Amino acid sequence: MFAEKLSKLLGGMLRPKPRYITMAVSPSAEPAQALPPDTMPRHVAIIMDGNGRWATNRGLPRSAGHAAGVEALRDIIRASDDWGVQCLTIYAFSTENWARSKEEVSALMGLLLKYFASEIDELDEKHVRILILGDVDGLPEAQRDAVCRAMERTKDNTGLKLNIALNYGGRAELVRAAKALADQVKAGELEPEAIDAAALEAQLYTAGQPDVDLLIRTSGELRLSNFLPWQTAYAEMVFDRTLWPDFDRACYLKALREYASRSRRFGGVEPKKATEDEHG
Repeated sequence: MFAEKLSKLLGGMLRPKPRYITMAVSPSAEPAQALPPDTMPRHVAIIMDGNGRWATNRGLPRSAGHAAGVEALRDIIRASDDWGVQCLTIYAFSTENWARSKEEVSALMGLLLKYFASEIDELDEKHVRILILGDVDGLPEAQRDAVCRAMERTKDNTGLKLNIALNYGGRAELVRAAKALADQVKAGELEPEAIDAAALEAQLYTAGQPDVDLLIRTSGELRLSNFLPWQTAYAEMVFDRTLWPDFDRACYLKALREYASRSRRFGGVEPKKATEDEHG
């Protein structure tokens, strides 16, 4: 066990750090224009929307769209790892999604099992750390066991942090954090006056991770849908009309370039650029 953990740790330390995105982004695309690492977001969050419409447009059942979406997800995770993104959070299944048809929910739960069965070896070999955001206890037993095994297996990995929002609701996450703080106060472990933003952040699923820098939503919808309300407070947002199964590295890179082109002021004012006269 010690040797295995040591191997993972050394593998993560020796993992080459990407300097620029320079590889081709799709078989038909030109090599990507260099994107300096200091313009890369540390934390990218994606609302993977449009699977159902993608399938409907092709006369297929919605489950086929979700299956195609898994293929898109696989490449976006690899791209995030290749390009040096530190954290990737994907919205896989919300607390509201239980209201969908039994057939669709069953298909999604089945895909979840297949995904971890087929991908866990590669993710672990690439030192990806998996973290589930959401109510794991509320999942069916087989899915709960699968995600718990994946988290346990990858907990010491030092590469890309892959957060999977599963049975997740943003408001429920904040209520959960507030209750945890209330319990600490009730137990005499925390003074009410000590509750601040840092104390609340420590109770979130993403504790210890940077806030979201870039939020991407596909399919053209323009809303957050109860996704990471605290963590996206100052995120740059890109709404892409592409349906998720068609979202590839070229689309991803376009969003990253859009992010890199923006000036992030966090409520402040952009510094005034010095003119030639000011320099004398």
